[in-house]
Amino acid sequence: MFDIAEELHRWAEEGREFAVATVVSVGGSAPRGPGAALAVDSDGTAIGSVSGGCVEGAVYELCAQALRDGEPVRERFGYSDEDAFAVGLTCGGIIDVLVVPVRAADAAREVVRAALSAAARREPAALARVVRGPAALLGRALLVRPDGSAEGGLGGDAELDRTAAAEARALLDAGRTGTVPVSEDGSHCPGGLTLLVESSTPPPRMIVFGAVDFAAALVRAGKFLGHHVTVCDARPVFATAARFPEADEVVVDWPHRYLRRTATDARTVLCVLTHDAKFDIPLLTEALRMPVAFVGAMGSRRTHDDRTRRLREAGLSTRELSRLRSPIGLDLGARTPEETALSIAAEIVAARRGGTGRPLTETGTPIHREVSGTAA
Repeated sequence: MFDIAEELHRWAEEGREFAVATVVSVGGSAPRGPGAALAVDSDGTAIGSVSGGCVEGAVYELCAQALRDGEPVRERFGYSDEDAFAVGLTCGGIIDVLVVPVRAADAAREVVRAALSAAARREPAALARVVRGPAALLGRALLVRPDGSAEGGLGGDAELDRTAAAEARALLDAGRTGTVPVSEDGSHCPGGLTLLVESSTPPPRMIVFGAVDFAAALVRAGKFLGHHVTVCDARPVFATAARFPEADEVVVDWPHRYLRRTATDARTVLCVLTHDAKFDIPLLTEALRMPVAFVGAMGSRRTHDDRTRRLREAGLSTRELSRLRSPIGLDLGARTPEETALSIAAEIVAARRGGTGRPLTETGTPIHREVSGTAA
């Protein structure tokens, strides 16, 4: 649901009634993962998607029905071998969708509104909902913030709310969306209930070191991928907002010094485009010892060999050096800054999603992968 939070928050603030269909589980080659949502308001306006187009019409009708009767409903959509024209996923996957009305008199409306408000402001928060269990509990919502404070409830035993809050905080800390099996009394025995916990987290950071022409194109690619993008360079004549108008921040500082003082996490992407040893070596010595998602550096293969030698002399281990992606980018034959930015962005996506970077026509692996520990 948080993927359409800004528009849904506007609907909620305007007092609109609407129904939200949320993907709660997937199987096979489903096009979208848990948390993907489609919403329909009382005027019939629709936003979002649960399947990239395969079953949107059927889900739209479920939302309209939920608005009329006020009852949540869970539905499974899958591929039908017997009838290729049946409502199903032509990609061969299976998705379970929970449709919940959000009407003026609904008990969960204020909790959902608060969750959408947090997500629209890009504040960290997690929303836990019962997606499998007794009908009376479906659609109940519990909003949990990083400090442990909570709003709403799941309508069951108080211990259930405490367990749900703890599970939601754990997923929020990891920046993940996922399901959690619990019992109605709040114990972790599976089989009673399934909770969907959706995490709203600030966008992942991309820090581009080196205010060069290639950086301007990479900033645009990073923003397209949904990153909060910072450009950092020690040279004030190059590191200016005028040269990088699409960057969220432009910082004038020595790269290694800035990296030490700025906030990073397990989703942060570091792209080193300076290919100048006086900047690169101190910076990469810091970066390769940090628990970030991606560290890549631009340069020729000769530059890479020299850089590796210097980093070994600086004390980095073979394991630490193995984290460095250099030369940065996939082999696309890129030449222009825009093509190079595309190749770097493609490598970042492949690293995040467990892709090979090979043409899909040459692979027999699933198109959509689940990568353990990766933020959704």
